[in-house]
Formats: sequence, structure tokens, C-alpha cells
Amino acid sequence: MRFDIITIFPDFFQTVFDFGIVRRARAAGLVEVAAHDLRAWTTDKHRMVDDRPFGGGDGMVLKPEPLFAAVEALTGEVATDDAVAGESFRRRLSETRKRVVLLSPQGRVLEQSLAQELASEAEQVVVICGRYEGVDERVAEALVTDEVSIGDYVLSGGEPAAVVLVDALVRLVPGALGSETSAQNDSFSEGLLDWPHYTRPPEFRGMRVPEVLLGGNHAEIAGWRRRAALRKTRRQRPDLYARAELDARERNEIEERED
Repeated sequence: MRFDIITIFPDFFQTVFDFGIVRRARAAGLVEVAAHDLRAWTTDKHRMVDDRPFGGGDGMVLKPEPLFAAVEALTGEVATDDAVAGESFRRRLSETRKRVVLLSPQGRVLEQSLAQELASEAEQVVVICGRYEGVDERVAEALVTDEVSIGDYVLSGGEPAAVVLVDALVRLVPGALGSETSAQNDSFSEGLLDWPHYTRPPEFRGMRVPEVLLGGNHAEIAGWRRRAALRKTRRQRPDLYARAELDARERNEIEERED
């Protein structure tokens, strides 16, 4: 999988991907990550990437011309300047397993299901980092396949969000984690929080590891983990628990023990 990040601060990404899972995936040739300076696609002597918004108001808006030029250069596909033809552009991207992601507070919230969708359907992800008051709306209308937000709060720009997006997707690239089941067992992979984890020593300051985890019975351990994940999700994320697909017996067992 390849990530091309369009930003006005390419140095922000100089070392951030040189650690942990992303570094190992890059070293193994599973993932490529490149940050590109949006100013490289400007045509004026001042290399302007932003301008004042029509209609007045505070702040500046990223201009469409350099963003269109950048995405076209990185994807090898030519976009047009209207929203109707934008559907054709997005269809061509889909056919070649490419996605153009605009990081925006107005976007679809990045949940595990969206990360899985992007990781499974794209071989190249072009990421546009917004700045200032945002991006010219024509970019979203005719150029972008996905608008993505990492949460309901405001950042100074899309760069930190790009790091989150790349990390979330790289974990889902086959071979990136070393274990084929690690990503499957992560929190949110099945709509639940992960079960509690313990390691040595078996007792610490009077707190003991649950006996079932010490016994070596894999069926009993699997059952305990499922119930523990459900109980934890019900306590900490009741919204997720309410959407969980449980049969009546399992739901009654969890709720009777908790109440």
C-alpha cells in the first residue's frame, strides 16, 4: 500500500513514521509513505496555496488549482472541474484501487470499519491535509473520494490526523503486524472493546490474574475473554454495547452479572 500525503508542512512527517509498526512495514516493503509539499504545484512566483474566502470572513482557504494538480500528478488520473464529472473521476480511481482522502472536521468519523474499508479497497491512498479555514469546496465536490475526520474537535491542520490515518491503515496491511490475528483481536474490530490483558507476575499488590487465564484451557479462556470484552464494553462504551449482535442468552448473562 502506498500513502501520498499532500501538505504545506512536509517536514512534519520527516521522522514520525520511522518508529514501530509503520517503520517495520516500510522496511519490509509492505508500505510506502511519502509527504509532498503542496507548493510544488503552484504556478505563481510567490507559491501561494491559499486566498481569502469569497463573501468575507476570517482566515484563509486552500486554493483548488494546486490541489487538483497535485492529486492528478500523484494518481495519474485527470480530474475535471465540475461535480458531475467528478463522479467519473472517482469511479476511475476506484477501478484502479486508489482513494483520495480529505482530512476534514466535516468528514466521516474514522472508525475501525472505515479503516478496514480503506485498507481492503485501496492500494494507493492520497491524503490531503487541510489548513486554515479549510479547503475550496470544489476540491471535495470533484476530486475527493472520502472526507474523513478523526473526531469531533478542531486541530490546527490535517497533519496529526494524517499520522493517525496512516497508522490505523498500516496495521491492517497483511503481514504488517507479524501475527495474522493481532488486527482481528484489536478493540473495535468486532464492534467491541478488547478484553483485559494480563502478564507476569500472577499476583501484584494483592491483585490476582483471573484463574481461568492460568489454567491453559483454551475453550474456557476464549469464553472468559468474550464475556470480559462484553462487560468492559457495556461499562465503558454503552453505545457500542447497544449495537452489539448478541443472542438473548448471552445478553441476559452479561447484564444479570453486571446489575
